[in-house]
Amino acid sequence: MELDIYDFDKTVVPFDSGSTFLIFCFLHYPYLLLLLPYYAVMGLLLGLHLVSLAQFKKHIFLFVRFVPLKKAVNAFWDKHEKDVFPWFLPENRARYTVVISASPDFLLTEIAERLKIDTLLCTRHDPKTGTLFYENCRGEEKVRRFYEVFPTGTEVQCVYSDSYRHDRPIFSLGKRCFHIEKDGTRTEFTYSEQYGEKQN
Repeated sequence: MELDIYDFDKTVVPFDSGSTFLIFCFLHYPYLLLLLPYYAVMGLLLGLHLVSLAQFKKHIFLFVRFVPLKKAVNAFWDKHEKDVFPWFLPENRARYTVVISASPDFLLTEIAERLKIDTLLCTRHDPKTGTLFYENCRGEEKVRRFYEVFPTGTEVQCVYSDSYRHDRPIFSLGKRCFHIEKDGTRTEFTYSEQYGEKQN
């Protein structure tokens, strides 16, 4: 089986979907402003390295407890579906498509259906509380999640991501690697030139 792997945020769309959705909800449900002191404290603790990113993400989406989540997600993608880079639209993709993202499943499942994504792997959250389940789907966790679903014999043709720093693990899976620029331009590079030889 041949497939292509894509990151999502700043790869398929030109923004971070989780933080953009948070702002969207605060604008559409102003009573969420009552949570600002909590977010300020959490942001300070993260900035001071007193909590890890994983700990931060366990609680950052707690606002979903206070909004009609399905309605909010649908409205969000009604507004932002047009921002998907044209080269990622279903008619422009060459192979079976796997998206692997650190963003929450309750947010990406809707757009994955609209874009006819074959397999979506992302961070699992409790849709009722926003609490993080398991691990944040980032770095090496992306590879682990990939191999949970696909056998080692699967051929990954192309990998697309905006992040040289964070997505080295998934870039190592592909025959070809593409870095996504801020304007959506795809720039091909060789893994060995960017990172050195792959480790077996």
